[in-house]
Amino acid sequence: MSDNNSYMVFSGTATKYLAEKICQSLGCPLGQLQITKFSDGEFAVSYEESIRGRDVFLVQSTFPNSDNLMELLLMIDAAKRASARTINAVIPYFGWARQDRKDKPRVSIGAKLVADLLSVAGVNRVITMDLHADQIQGFFDVPVDHLYASGVILPYLQSLNLDNLVIASPDVGGSKRANTYAKFLGCPLVLCNKTRARANVVATMQIIGDVAGKNVVIIDDMVDTAGTITKAADIMKENGATTVRACASHCVMSGPASDRVMASALEEIIFTDSIPFSMNCPKVKQLSVADMFAEAIRRVIDNKSISDLYIA
Repeated sequence: MSDNNSYMVFSGTATKYLAEKICQSLGCPLGQLQITKFSDGEFAVSYEESIRGRDVFLVQSTFPNSDNLMELLLMIDAAKRASARTINAVIPYFGWARQDRKDKPRVSIGAKLVADLLSVAGVNRVITMDLHADQIQGFFDVPVDHLYASGVILPYLQSLNLDNLVIASPDVGGSKRANTYAKFLGCPLVLCNKTRARANVVATMQIIGDVAGKNVVIIDDMVDTAGTITKAADIMKENGATTVRACASHCVMSGPASDRVMASALEEIIFTDSIPFSMNCPKVKQLSVADMFAEAIRRVIDNKSISDLYIA
């Protein structure tokens, strides 16, 4: 691997826990960054050591609130003005990704706006994981290394040694992701067909496929209020499923999510640590993606392919 002096890793406030684990895996120290906050909520970013001529990797997920995105933009701008050689944004969870198209008149496409903001700030590369829609990579004019949480979730599912396994998608839109898991594990796929009354509110849901006597694992990219995932789990249990688990890349878990998960038929719900989860919910298990991101950073530094990091 390249000399540790050629690159540096820094972290924003919200993702420091993950950046520390990434640095531990890389065998390098976490860079010194100061964020000064003013009483009106404004803040300023400054690097506390020289980054001139270095490849800098800025670790920050852009989950709410918006300060996390603004921190990342200021980190990129400060690095550009401090003469960093390359600026690489490591964004384990890319927020606003659900706004990837105009699904009705007169709405914003937030994912494209965020991509433009990052580009204008001066980013040279983005490393992210499980975008809500793969086509968001095309919103950027810089290279995007798109990692997959399947690299840590699939080994965990295999370790459970579940008989009569069935993979399920909570909606038709996630069928491609779920089908990838089903193919890798050599098991059937079932789908849930849902309609929404409004954002975060599911009106109706039907199962397409047989779950009777099966151990079901629902695959999704994120869980926000947990309305969809818990409703799917309850319906599958009503239709004769032996056990129901859920796996999702990003642990948004806002509002009533924890209470819904605890009250549902779910045995457990598995996430990565792309977003911190501090609420007390015994059914939640988090798997770390720090080693996966560390290896991606190594390969970017050494100009090596990252494609063989993908299990599925």
